[in-house]
Amino acid sequence: MATVEPVIRVQAEDFDLARESALLSSGRRDIGAVVSFTGLCRDEGGRLAALELEHYPGMAEREIRRICEIAIDRWPVTGLTAIHRFGKIAPGDNIVLVLAASAHRQAAFDAANFVMDYLKTSAPFWKKEHFVDGSEGDWVSARDTDTSAFERWRDKD
Repeated sequence: MATVEPVIRVQAEDFDLARESALLSSGRRDIGAVVSFTGLCRDEGGRLAALELEHYPGMAEREIRRICEIAIDRWPVTGLTAIHRFGKIAPGDNIVLVLAASAHRQAAFDAANFVMDYLKTSAPFWKKEHFVDGSEGDWVSARDTDTSAFERWRDKD
């Protein structure tokens, strides 16, 4: 089995799902499924003007790579891409992309889900809300539901 090298990027610029999926699967005959997850910025009922995401350059990439390598060890994935944006992101814009490729769909679903649960709860990003009235919220913590989703993967260790 070939070694899978995950593609990890933390960037201010937007990404293109179709382009990233083509980069992952083009010319490959070992891929039977590509699962994608794109996280978008919500407007929180019309209250949110932007979500500001900060990170420690270098540390964020290392941590995302570490969790992707765990996913690669756990499931028979043949490709894995994780892209996370930083900066001020407007409602409706992309925040995060996870692509998992495998010979079979279940491994691709599970690996993508695992990486996304990690990104929601433990990745070294900080989020601050900017409201349409010009005020700023506090830095946002992971939600209990996100933490519970991530905990289910620990039970399988």
